[in-house]
Parts: sequence; structure tokens; C-alpha cells
Amino acid sequence: MIVDVATLTGAATIALGNRYAGLMGESSAVNDLDAAAKLAGELLWPMPLPEELRTILNSDVADIANVKIGNRAGGMLVGGQFLREFVPLEIPWAHLDIAGPAANAGSAYGYTPKGATGVMVRTLVMAAKSMSSNK
Repeated sequence: MIVDVATLTGAATIALGNRYAGLMGESSAVNDLDAAAKLAGELLWPMPLPEELRTILNSDVADIANVKIGNRAGGMLVGGQFLREFVPLEIPWAHLDIAGPAANAGSAYGYTPKGATGVMVRTLVMAAKSMSSNK
């Protein structure tokens, strides 16, 4: 499984706020990470990757565009579609968009300190433990 973690789009913060990470990808990888996040006590929200948004990445001058100027629709989902292009279909893949919860400007809550949060580290550790025990 390939998992990428990034503060990819500000659109994730608009959609999910500052405490939830967005999760997109191939269904088995999404399910595995969703389960790991629940065990780790971290907040994420599975999001769709609508195929119709893939056309936004079409370009007249490049193999693929990473943005379409003036089109703000589905920004986080378009970002996920862009990343999907770089992973072979036979490989389970998931993207965690941590734009909202990567930094906490407010007071600490739960495991989350003020400042850089380390969000999704616990989830990734739980996912790795689960994968290693399933071999």
C-alpha cells in the first residue's frame, strides 16, 4: 500500500474544518486507514474521488494539469485525482490531506498540542502494525 500525507489543499480545511483530515483513495486502502484512525483516536473523513472531476486536469499543453485557473469546484477532490494519476491502479493507495489539523492555532485538546500537531502519525503507526500482523 502507498500512503501519501500532505497539506495538499486549503480546500480540505474549507470542507472539513481544522480537526478532520480528508482521506481519499482506493477502497481497501481507505478502509484500512479509516480503521487505523479509529483505533488511534484521530479524526479523518473519507471523501469520494468522482471520475467526472478528472477532466479538470486535462491540458492542451501538458500531459496533466494540477489546477484549472478559475475552477474552485471540488478542490480537495481534484487534488486527490491529481495524485491518483501517479500510482498504478493495481497498487492500493490512499491520500491523507492534513491541511486543517496539521497545525493548531488554538489551545491544546486531547493529544493535540498547540502548534504543529503530528496529526496522522498515530494512524500510520496503527496501520503499519495492522499490516505487519496480517502477513
